[in-house]
Amino acid sequence: MEYRRFGKTNEKISVITLGGMRFKHGWNPPRSLLPAESIQNCIDTTSQAFDVGINHIETAHGYMKSEHLYGIALKELATPRDQFKIMTKGAPMTGDETRALVEEQLENLQLDFVDFYGWHGINNEERLQSAINPGGPVETLHRLKEEGLIRHIGFSTHGSLDVILQALDTGLFSFVNLHYYYFFQRNLQAVQLAGEKDIGVFIISPNEKGGMLWKPSDIIQETCDPLTAIQFNGRFCLQHPQITTLSMGMHAPEHFPQNLSIISEAKITTDKEQEVRLEMDDRLNEVADLCTLCNDCLPCPEEINIPEVLRFRNLLEAYDMKDYGNFRYNMFEGEGHWFPGNFASKCTECGDCLPRCPEKLEIPKLLFDTHERLFNRKAWLKNKLFDLARTVFRVLRKFVQGIG
Repeated sequence: MEYRRFGKTNEKISVITLGGMRFKHGWNPPRSLLPAESIQNCIDTTSQAFDVGINHIETAHGYMKSEHLYGIALKELATPRDQFKIMTKGAPMTGDETRALVEEQLENLQLDFVDFYGWHGINNEERLQSAINPGGPVETLHRLKEEGLIRHIGFSTHGSLDVILQALDTGLFSFVNLHYYYFFQRNLQAVQLAGEKDIGVFIISPNEKGGMLWKPSDIIQETCDPLTAIQFNGRFCLQHPQITTLSMGMHAPEHFPQNLSIISEAKITTDKEQEVRLEMDDRLNEVADLCTLCNDCLPCPEEINIPEVLRFRNLLEAYDMKDYGNFRYNMFEGEGHWFPGNFASKCTECGDCLPRCPEKLEIPKLLFDTHERLFNRKAWLKNKLFDLARTVFRVLRKFVQGIG
């Protein structure tokens, strides 16, 4: 296993993190009801992770059962506390909520402290300001750090590049969890700024949101050969010295070899990796009507996330990434600030974006074409129902707390 320094935290953590989002039945409410199968899945997975040298595990209050499962697993495994690091996250909106939530999370995890605590979801300017307001959540996290309940404070983000850069510039954080992959390089400037400021960089979900790479298209598989898509993307990320670790949501024994292959001793020459990269680049650059993702077309009056829609089109045209495009595109209109934007079918052809596009693309035409190719009503309904279930659970939980 390779270990890297996690920015100014000065902690050495494994370049592969065990992400705790996907344990069996882990998203089924209530969070404190823990089926034996879920517990055993977490114990087995965490044990295997420790055995291969992974020393960093990640969870969040928002991952339903995950903190509870880790609490039981870590106690069962009895791994010495100085041999692993743990990150959790939360999005409390006030100072009082912050203290109460952190204390609850420590109880769930059965720990006296967490190594890394991230404010979860600085996804727009409103949430950034809510997090950093005087007397607010982040200020309270720093008090909890002084009390020894938290060692280091950071944030996670699915937000725009501008918002990420603003958050990095506050001077309040020691690490950042963000999206950056071969198929999504828009946040390179944030990765570079974090490096300049010695802020640790944690990459979120490189295999799935990075392209659903555990089941790549035939084009990607053939182009990446002799690497796998997971190897290609993982090595691309780790070539950046600013990046410390990649979070992998492993929850079955067969997940380990494909992810460990990123750092395996198999001799795949740098020259061969460079050949693959150049061929992948060439495929993208040959796309007709390629969107360069400059964001000049925004804002859209209909709140369509034009660059993201056209990124999916780029990936369809270059690499036949239909499964990934379908998966992500149908999250629009259902994920709130985590994945904002309306479907491209909402375009009114107002023309506001056209003079701003440096590539002179026929944006409305491309939007309608992408919607037709990727919209899936069943997938959209599934996402809507899941979002509704989460909302109902949150309301019921607050109601029960209120009368408790």
